[in-house]
Parts: sequence; C-alpha cells; structure tokens
Amino acid sequence: MEVAMIGLGRMGMNMARRLLGGGHEVVVYNRTMDKTIQMEKEGASGTASLEDLIVKLLPPRVMWMMLPAGPVVDEQVEILSSLLSPGDILIDGGNSYYKDDIRRSERLKPTGIHYMDAGVSGGIWGLKEGYCLMAGGNETDFKHVEPLLKTLAPRDGYLYCGPIGAGHFVKMAHNGIEYGLMEAYGEGFSLLNASPYSQSLNFSKVAHLWNQGSVVRSWLLELLETAFEKDPRLSEIRGYVEDSGEGRWTVQQAIETGVPAPVIALSLFQRFRSREGDSFSDRVLAALRREFGGHAVVTAVKKEG
Repeated sequence: MEVAMIGLGRMGMNMARRLLGGGHEVVVYNRTMDKTIQMEKEGASGTASLEDLIVKLLPPRVMWMMLPAGPVVDEQVEILSSLLSPGDILIDGGNSYYKDDIRRSERLKPTGIHYMDAGVSGGIWGLKEGYCLMAGGNETDFKHVEPLLKTLAPRDGYLYCGPIGAGHFVKMAHNGIEYGLMEAYGEGFSLLNASPYSQSLNFSKVAHLWNQGSVVRSWLLELLETAFEKDPRLSEIRGYVEDSGEGRWTVQQAIETGVPAPVIALSLFQRFRSREGDSFSDRVLAALRREFGGHAVVTAVKKEG
C-alpha cells in the first residue's frame, strides 16, 4: 500500500527501507534533502515539501511521522491539518507523550483527519530484526494500516492497544522497564568490575554465558556482549547517560496514579547522577544505549603519560 514517511532519522530511514522491502510504495520527506536523495536511490519517491508529499498520494492517505517528540511534531501536525483531507490517517511513530496524542487528536477532529499513535521499539536493529509496534487510535484505522504494521514488525510484533494515546502509553511503560533493566545490568557488572575476580573475568563472555538459559537472559545482554567485545572495560566512553523523556513520563504517571514504581524512579535519578561522575555502571548504560539505539556517547578523556 501507499505510505508517506516524514522524518528520515535513525528510525525513519530504516523503517522506510523495510517498507520498501515489503513491496509498499513509499514517499519520503525530510527537512534536509540529502537523506531524501539517498532514499530515492533505494526506490522511494522523494519530495522537497509537504505540499508535494500530499500530491503524490491517493486518498485516503497514510502519513507516518518519525520526528523528535515535542514542538516539532506540533508544527508538522499544524501544517498537515491544512493540507490533508477528511479520512486521511496521520500516525505519530515518535516517542511522544500520550497526553499530547489526545490533544492533537482533538485538534484534528473538526478537520476529519484521523490520528493514530504508534510506539516503536527496535532501534537501529529494526531494519533487520523488525520493529515492536504498539498502536493506539480508532480500531478501523488500525485495520486499514495493518499491512504496514505486518511488514515493519517481526511475527507477533505488533498490537492494537486501544484508543488514542494507548500505544504511546504502553511504549512509555516499556521504556520505564528498560531503564530499570539497564540499571540492574549496570550495577551487576559494576560489582564484577570491583571484585577480586575482575582481572580474570571476560565481561563479554559473562554476558554471553548469562544468555544461555539464565533467567536474566535478554537482547540487552546480547548487545552488552557486543559492547564488551569492542571495549572490554568500556574505557573509551564516559558514564554520561542521557534520557529521552519516557522515563520521566513513566515516573510522573506513577505519581499521578499512586502506583509504586521505585525501581524505575531510582533508575531515572541514577541517570541524572551519571552526569556528575563516571562510574562503571553508568558506562554500561551508555554503551547499551549506543548499541541498541545508536545514541551518541561522551568519549573518555585520555590521560597523558
């Protein structure tokens, strides 16, 4: 089916590639033209403006935004509200706050433009492995775009979660859990690093071992194995760990609903603390974010002598 991809960053570009590989007709738009030109070479139809994007699609159009959460999404929604037609479907696949989805859906309701939210997980590995997709919105709209979801996701890798905001709410909880898991791995390997057995342990092999039938096995451990293969003691990076918003929203939601979430809350605060020091556990977190999401790391300062 036809689909437009707006935003060709780390996720959007590879999602467009996976859709092309699945036989869909993909029209792409990016703020700068270099990535658009690259996607044209790979079989997509490129556009230099949102106006041109609309013309290249037959109604009912499906527009998928992969943009940074916040004002950028609001700006695009505002522009598209005057360009799209009643019945067209606008999907926000970025890491938006679920309450923003509800607000944007209400903004578009008088125009007849349908709005969906899609939580997307998979990072830079999604092109090969597929993306885990959590969709919110009208169920009829979900059925309409389901062929796209089937192509983007691995088997059983997408779910209709409920009305507007449900997809991003589930993704928010998912990322909160991710914060806690990463913190636990970081603390565990920090204990190993400070132990009397540190010099005899190969951390890459430990991570590999724990993925062989252990109850703590996971894809994160696979990525950590790779990170330790590249840099056995993560000495080339600083333990400076960013957060992209979802952890804060998860903790805020826990406070609003009175749900105890101490592990997630503490893992978020640990990220704040990481910006004031350089512990081994924080280097583990930074390395993991680089491996699964391509997130930038702060390079360690090499000592002279």
